[in-house]
Amino acid sequence: MRQKPTILDRRIVATSRLFCVEELKLRFSNGVERTYERLAGKGPGYGAVMIVAMLDADHAVLVEEYCGGTDAYELSLPKGLVEPGEDVLAAAERELKEEAGFGARQLELLTELSLSPGYMSQKIQVVLATDLYEERLEGDEPEPMRVDKVNLRELSSLAQNPQFTEGRALAALYLARDLLTLRGAFLA
Repeated sequence: MRQKPTILDRRIVATSRLFCVEELKLRFSNGVERTYERLAGKGPGYGAVMIVAMLDADHAVLVEEYCGGTDAYELSLPKGLVEPGEDVLAAAERELKEEAGFGARQLELLTELSLSPGYMSQKIQVVLATDLYEERLEGDEPEPMRVDKVNLRELSSLAQNPQFTEGRALAALYLARDLLTLRGAFLA
């Protein structure tokens, strides 16, 4: 296993309401020194959750919401922050109800994904939700989200949709499809 670089210095160089930019001065095992910057969440960092919610054996729930990063309405999976004292599966259930109007009788943690590990410390837990039922909770979204669906057989087409650009959501859908196929739950 490779030796991690030694942190010579670290400091916060910028902050906002949600994020900190941290500067890291590093020395690698070969003696080379570099300065890296990374985006870090503020506060204790309870994490985030993304839900692949299966309407039936073939279709997963998508939601459409305004995304400030792209200044556009985007399709993605329901997702959100894990609240203090809340476990990942409870957060998944809550976010699914708030954003898509569904609860799930079965929830399963699939994996943890990062967005850009070279520049960001944040990770997201991917949860598979099955055996859905209708139930809506009031959320913190500024406007109602439009709920849509995607056929897991058509993920290549979804990846070509200009309104669907979130790579980690696409990865989560492929992971869920592969798992469901292995279990024989995905219709042939």
